[in-house]
Amino acid sequence: MQKPLVAGIIPARFGSSRLPGKPLALICGKPMIRHVYEQCRQATLLHDLWVATDDERIREVVSDFGGKALMTRSDHTCGTDRIAEAAETLEVDIVVNIQGDQPFIDPAMIDQTVKPLLDHPQAQVATLMKPIVDEEGLTDPAVVKAVTDLKGRALYFSRSLIPYPREKTGQTVYEHIGLYAYRKEVLLQLTALKATGLEKTESLEQLRWLEHGYHIQVDIVSEGDHSFRGFSVDTEADLLRANKMYNDRQKADH
Repeated sequence: MQKPLVAGIIPARFGSSRLPGKPLALICGKPMIRHVYEQCRQATLLHDLWVATDDERIREVVSDFGGKALMTRSDHTCGTDRIAEAAETLEVDIVVNIQGDQPFIDPAMIDQTVKPLLDHPQAQVATLMKPIVDEEGLTDPAVVKAVTDLKGRALYFSRSLIPYPREKTGQTVYEHIGLYAYRKEVLLQLTALKATGLEKTESLEQLRWLEHGYHIQVDIVSEGDHSFRGFSVDTEADLLRANKMYNDRQKADH
């Protein structure tokens, strides 16, 4: 039986409200989109890798460093819709939605996101979660919590603390990591779904999929030594932090 073909797609739009031109912002002289692309190329389960963009400047930069880019419409309201438009043109079985503002993304996390779809034929979407180890994260609404059943199937995602610790049982609370893999046909279905009440209430797109009955398989990652995991560049302050982090890593490697 032929192995499923897996493509990573990085949505990248120029018009970020907080950091215009974000994909082209320089981190130690290299555009952020290139940092992301080069990290993703180290993932072992990706057969193909694309940038999906609405801006010719981003397409040119990607082409210049040897990457592949697809032009998409400019009216998409979220990255999921953008990668769905791109995926529709590709001969692929599984699509990984990789955020274009995470220059330190761990390639092993990409592989770990794909694996549940290879191991669980009934799973339609796969994502990750990690234990919350600091008290601040428990109450921070920006830290999305995830709860699964005993087989790792998502039950709910929330900005609130779930499960609520009414009794001290030592239950671990998990943070959702927003990296997704989809079966291609499922991805195209998800973009056609109508928004739901829970999604609107929590402002979490994945709740729409749960409310419509889709199977989201969630794997657990440990924090380990991956101190750069999940760091998104959204502001000028983040960009300064990213430059410092990259410089520090370069020094540590030499």
